[in-house]
Amino acid sequence: MMAVMGAVRMHTDEVDTDAGLVRRLLAGQLPQWADLPIAPVVSYGTDHDIYRVGDHLAARLPRIGWATEQAAKEAVWLPRLAPHLPLAIPVPVALGHPAEDYPFDWSVYEWLPGENANATIGDLAQAAVDLAAFVRALRQVDTSGAHPRPPHGRGGPLAEGDEQVRRSIAELGDRIDGPAALRSWEESLDAAPWAAADVWVHGDLLPGNLLVVDGRLSAVIDFGGLNVGDPACDLQPAWNVFTSSGRSRFRAELGVDHASWLRGRGWTLYQAVSALPYYWDTNPGIVGQAAHALAEVLAEP
Repeated sequence: MMAVMGAVRMHTDEVDTDAGLVRRLLAGQLPQWADLPIAPVVSYGTDHDIYRVGDHLAARLPRIGWATEQAAKEAVWLPRLAPHLPLAIPVPVALGHPAEDYPFDWSVYEWLPGENANATIGDLAQAAVDLAAFVRALRQVDTSGAHPRPPHGRGGPLAEGDEQVRRSIAELGDRIDGPAALRSWEESLDAAPWAAADVWVHGDLLPGNLLVVDGRLSAVIDFGGLNVGDPACDLQPAWNVFTSSGRSRFRAELGVDHASWLRGRGWTLYQAVSALPYYWDTNPGIVGQAAHALAEVLAEP
């Protein structure tokens, strides 16, 4: 289960963590695990620090206020979703609370092995089939009891992101092809909206949230964007994970109509251009991923 970059500060009001803090939190609240080895997990996540605890557990500590409700949401919904899904998802084990001058709720999960899906997938055609099966299964899970989607939540109308996209494109200036990005965005905005019942969406199916074991997709992590809404939101792997042939296979497996495809492309562009200026100087992993996705979007006829 891959996570964050530790010492790099990406947000002005983020909270610092370290292995010593994790040990103190465990000692005070979950002492049965306090003597296990604790080590930070390194990658390019943006809102949590993750520490491996022993061989079978991971502690997940929000580093920014906006991520603090994720653990409680996952504790409710992941056990309900898991039996219906063909790939592994995180298994919540315990929820911790503010202490030791750390201000947020935090959580412990079962450890999920694997590397993120950046250049680690052995067969992209098989990955397209596997990931489409996951998306299809998630869409079919009963949404009864789901909380209403918040404003600007994943799976909402693309128009909610219009101001953010235009502001980000302007901020990026000549670092991207701004006119081409605006043309693509406006084409997506003009697509027919989702008119059927809302379904479950993961909302953040990026390479960093997909785990790979022995070259094959094994798990999906980070359900912070979990919502009910337009399923086009979960078409983002078409441009984030795949190139042309894998993209076509992913689309065919899901039977995506033209309007949904355009909305999915719009979601991908929205996330890419929003991330690029924000993380440009602090998170090269996110910047590389977003730049790749934007290039794939703009290369599409």
